[in-house]
Amino acid sequence: MLHDEGGAGGPILLLHGLMGSARTWRRHVPWLREHGHVYAFDAAGHGRPAPDELTTEAFVADLTEALAPIERPMTVIGHSMGGLHAWCFAAAHPDRVRALVVEDMAPDFRGRTASDWAAMIGSWPTPFRDEPTMVDFFGPVAAQYFMDSFELRADGYHLHGEVPVWRDISEEWGTRDFWAQWRDVHAPALLIEGEFTITPAGQMRQMAGTPRQGPTRYERIEGAGHLVHDDRPAEYRAAVESFLAEFADR
Repeated sequence: MLHDEGGAGGPILLLHGLMGSARTWRRHVPWLREHGHVYAFDAAGHGRPAPDELTTEAFVADLTEALAPIERPMTVIGHSMGGLHAWCFAAAHPDRVRALVVEDMAPDFRGRTASDWAAMIGSWPTPFRDEPTMVDFFGPVAAQYFMDSFELRADGYHLHGEVPVWRDISEEWGTRDFWAQWRDVHAPALLIEGEFTITPAGQMRQMAGTPRQGPTRYERIEGAGHLVHDDRPAEYRAAVESFLAEFADR
């Protein structure tokens, strides 16, 4: 589940979003290696069994166990679900995180439901036969994300997890908030939000203004959707490298 992607220097950990995989970072690993020793992680429930309880704490505990071999403080970069797990890990283990990047994720989705979203996924015509079929169905950016994540078999691309599990992961976010965990993050943090974000309006800016021990930067990437790092890779890289140069590469 923990993949050593090479590089030298301080460790950099990459955490994917819901329905993603460690492979979704592969286009960014080469430049990130210039800043440290890169690791990517496959979350539970994504190509391997999910925890018995589908709570954020259970996923963070699974992550914590997997990270035991990495002894030095890490720069943790997370997208969506991975961003939430990143800051909850940083709050629980402040001595293990030296810098944090959170992409298009917010602390409070209370009152929202994932049931319609899960029903839509359940209606997808899986398996998807080949790459052109994926691109026709999802568009080029999302198709690449899913091709990197889904399981490729002889008859095409299959889901690499169970829709009810993914639904229940996101349903938990509609029942609680994670502001306390965010306030407990001590590391310097970069918040990256896409113009067409999935987060509640204004929350990531509110995160940036929330008092906590470490400094916070906020970047809004014009023209980007939820997959900021793939929608606008040059702008994403520029924002992350500037942040790393100031806070993590020292």
